[in-house]
Amino acid sequence: MAKTQIITPEAPRSKEWYVLRVYTSQEKIVKNYIDGEVKRLGMQDRVGEVLIPSETVVEMHDGRKRQRTRNFFPGYILIEMILDEKTRHLIDSAPSTLGFPGNPQNPQPLRQDEVDRILGRVAEKTERIVVEIPFQIDDKVKIIDGPFKDFIGSIKDINNEKRKLKVLVSIFGRSTPVEVDFLQVTTNIAQ
Repeated sequence: MAKTQIITPEAPRSKEWYVLRVYTSQEKIVKNYIDGEVKRLGMQDRVGEVLIPSETVVEMHDGRKRQRTRNFFPGYILIEMILDEKTRHLIDSAPSTLGFPGNPQNPQPLRQDEVDRILGRVAEKTERIVVEIPFQIDDKVKIIDGPFKDFIGSIKDINNEKRKLKVLVSIFGRSTPVEVDFLQVTTNIAQ
């Protein structure tokens, strides 16, 4: 007597987060490629979000504010997907990818606590803009904005939380501490 085999449909799997290694500074190219291919191939049910964990940074350079994006993990992107043959082929065919870290034949999804930590950090950083601090104590600076515009002095204190500097300037021949914002000074005194 032959055994009858009962075939049941496979339960739908949920998407999990995976780390994908890519060439450094090629993260956007890979993300755009994957997003485009997912739409083109109709794989939205298998591939969710493709994320480059980053933050916006305001830098002061030559007295001008510049915004740039800084990646938390250069050379890595996060991808939410169901790992199967089709999604694996999509990832393997993407330009500038190096594969999954660890065991590339059997990639492991991130643990939920890791995902929560990374996504929480991304959400936290998108709510506020980070200003990089190009200053050190005793640097000579020129005030370029506010009531003390065009005064030159030296930095005596840096308050990272408030994004303020205490600059010692000469007013009527006396050294006077003045509190200014990071964006109100430049290290380019010749301006």
